[in-house]
Amino acid sequence: MKVYPLKDLLFSRNLTPLPMGCCCDEDDGDIFRHLMNSNFPSSSSSTSSSCTVISPMNSHFSALSSTDILRLIFENLPIIDLARASCVCRLWCSVASQRDMVTRAFVAPWKLNDVVGNPLSGSFWRDNSLAKFAISHRITRGDTVASLAVKYSVQVMDIKRLNNMMSDHGIYSRERLLIPISNPDILINRRCFIELDVYAKREVAVLYPNDVPDRRTTYVSNRISSEESNKKVLESLKRSMHVDNETAQYYWSVANGDPRAAFAEFSADLKWDWQAGHS
Repeated sequence: MKVYPLKDLLFSRNLTPLPMGCCCDEDDGDIFRHLMNSNFPSSSSSTSSSCTVISPMNSHFSALSSTDILRLIFENLPIIDLARASCVCRLWCSVASQRDMVTRAFVAPWKLNDVVGNPLSGSFWRDNSLAKFAISHRITRGDTVASLAVKYSVQVMDIKRLNNMMSDHGIYSRERLLIPISNPDILINRRCFIELDVYAKREVAVLYPNDVPDRRTTYVSNRISSEESNKKVLESLKRSMHVDNETAQYYWSVANGDPRAAFAEFSADLKWDWQAGHS
């Protein structure tokens, strides 16, 4: 009898994953019925096969309602699969959304030591690509965008893009620049801080020299742990879009905490509505 790893069965390609944004809209019983109707191999349909598959839908399925067993499974999942698991049912969401769980999955690919801070948007944890991280460089006399690009082995345009700089002269009005990371080895055994950068206008996992934030500069006050920062960004989106709080919150969420992307998504929806009304 052949036994498949439980986590492989949970995320088999034969099981159509639920949308990432479902946020546990269905009851546990409804989810279980979906799973039982999936196309997993079963012992009844393998009369012509020499092996029998133990599926989570048989007598062992009750194990998937055990918090301890779910933790053992989820601890081995990458961040994208952990996000999918959180959308299966309320119980799975409660386990997959635990801070130690998402932190472990977030830091694992890069061998980070820790992530400090709480993101404004829960969707922050769904993406742990290298573009999510940046180095904080405190501006000193003589610094130029070109010299920083050489120092950190990155492209000038990448620095400008991350910091929303139209020209090189923008460096002189700032206390720091965020430097994109080109070598993932920089992240090994480091600690990063989740921040909403006022210039990048998005949430970034920031690395500091010696893993200690520079408190002499004013940008530390923008640390993402402040709930007031969330309110200010949403209020700005609300005024720009001329919408209510709920609509602004929706577009903020689907844009992963990026106000510019939220406004672009909103504009695209308005354009579609206008075209649909004139078709």
